[in-house]
Amino acid sequence: MSVLLEVIATTVADARLAAQAGANRLELVTAMGEGGLTPSLGLIEAVVAAVEIPVNVIVRPHSRSFVYDADDYAVMLRDVRAVKAAGANGVVIGMLTADGEIDREGLARAIDAADGLAITFHRAFDETRDLQKALDVLLGFDAVTNVLTSGGKPSVLQAESIMRELVRQASGSHCTVLAGAGLTIDAVAGFVSATQVQAVHFGSGVRVGGNGLAPVDAAKVAQVRALLDAKRS
Repeated sequence: MSVLLEVIATTVADARLAAQAGANRLELVTAMGEGGLTPSLGLIEAVVAAVEIPVNVIVRPHSRSFVYDADDYAVMLRDVRAVKAAGANGVVIGMLTADGEIDREGLARAIDAADGLAITFHRAFDETRDLQKALDVLLGFDAVTNVLTSGGKPSVLQAESIMRELVRQASGSHCTVLAGAGLTIDAVAGFVSATQVQAVHFGSGVRVGGNGLAPVDAAKVAQVRALLDAKRS
C-alpha cells in the first residue's frame, strides 16, 4: 500500500494542479493564514465538479478557539449539511471542551449532520491535554476515519516518537493517523519510515516558495508522490 497524500487546496486551480500531480485527496479550506476556515458553498461545488479525487472540506466557523458555543454549532451543523449536499467526500472538523478534552457531544452532533460522510478530526486534537486519551475517544466514534495531527508539536517533524505511538494505537482501527504540519519534501521519506504513518498532509510544503498563501506547485506535489511511491512495500 502506498502512503496516501492529502494536499490543501484553497482554489479550483489548486485542486486541479494537486489532483493532476498525484494527490490522492484534497482538504479544501479558505483563510490558510488563519489555519483554515469553512470555504464558500460556490468553491466547494466548483472543486467537487473539477476533480475526480475525494474532497474533504473544513468546517470551522472562526479561528478564535476550538471551543464552540450554541450559535457556533448552529452554523457548523448547517455547513456540514451543505458540504454533504455539495457532493464532497467528507468534512474536517474538531471541537474541544474548555478543559482541553474532545467535545464528544459536539462531535456526535456533527457526525449526525454529516449523515455518512467521512470525518477527519483536525489539529484541534493537538491542543488536547493528553493525545493518547484523545485518540482513544476518537476511536470510539466509527465515523471518524482520520485524525490530522502534528503529534502536539508545531511541526510534526519534531514529534516522530509521539507519531509512532499514535500510529501504533490506531493500528487495525477504522481511523488513520494523518500526519501534517511542517512536513517537507526533503524529510518526508525518512519521516514515513520512522513513524510508519499511512497518510501525510501537505500545505505550504507543496506551494510555490513554501508560502502557505501561494498557489500549489504541481512539481512539488509530483515529487512527494514519487517519494511516497518509492517507499511502497
